[in-house]
Amino acid sequence: MSSSLPPIRNRVTELLGVELPIVQAPMGWIARSPLASAVSNAGGLGIIETSSGELDAIRVEIRKMRELTDKPFGVNIAQAFVRDPDIVQFVVDQGVRFVTTSAGSPTKYTAQIKEAGLTVFHVVPTLAGAKKAIDAGVDGLIVEGGEGGGFKNPRDVASMVLLPLVASQFDVPIIAAGGMLDGATMAAAFALGAEGIQMGTRMVSAAESPVHENWKQAIVAAQETDTIFLNRRFGPGLRALRTETSEALEYAEDNVMGQLMRAKDLYFGGDMNASIALTGQVAGRIDRVRPVAEILHEVVEQFFEVVGNLDARYPRGA
Repeated sequence: MSSSLPPIRNRVTELLGVELPIVQAPMGWIARSPLASAVSNAGGLGIIETSSGELDAIRVEIRKMRELTDKPFGVNIAQAFVRDPDIVQFVVDQGVRFVTTSAGSPTKYTAQIKEAGLTVFHVVPTLAGAKKAIDAGVDGLIVEGGEGGGFKNPRDVASMVLLPLVASQFDVPIIAAGGMLDGATMAAAFALGAEGIQMGTRMVSAAESPVHENWKQAIVAAQETDTIFLNRRFGPGLRALRTETSEALEYAEDNVMGQLMRAKDLYFGGDMNASIALTGQVAGRIDRVRPVAEILHEVVEQFFEVVGNLDARYPRGA
């Protein structure tokens, strides 16, 4: 991080051991060493995914992380997609110190993770989910609004509503996810009770992201209305980029999860109609592909500018 930027010190940066309270989302097949190491090297926290279920490949990716960065990084345990009953021991054996858990009950792995001496944050889409995670003993929460891309609670709630609601009830470190893009959204999240942000779609579009250029350019070209919410009747819900394929599935009478079988053809082959391009609403605000370090630096610069400008424009007692 540039010395021109003041450090950000709070519970999130202290727990994660990072300079910047910015976390990269654990997107299946995407959140691997090229992208995650770029985030960690830029001062944030890169996360390695497990939702692909490819644990042999994940083991290699974690080894690569240690070759690409000497900074902290974490691993996500996506409970609905990882069938290995020894997944926690797998993570412990890799020497990872920070874990996020998602897509399942926080009671399943939290105690085991804590017993191993690791720090764990659970992803929650509702107030009830947050209470359950707190009761399970997590160190913090990732509060995920429905405007984010990927797998979602079918009854989605926007970050502007969910984040302050959870923060008003629980005094734990919170990372805000869903709608996080720049310094202004980071400042808004902090005003609503967060101490960190998680970015997904912004990272999909980054230069170091391994996805095909077609997907990156589709994000750049997207309008703010160009995402679509799928599978609401069945769960999990899915927020995805609007394409011919996803539009045809909007009112599907069957579960659409099978459409993800050809995800790699879209992700890495560039066929935008082969599967569902999981993408958040912030796609409508992304105007170009940029390196991770440049993105994170600008986010933090803007954050301090926004906070400073608000203080100057609205001084107390003026």
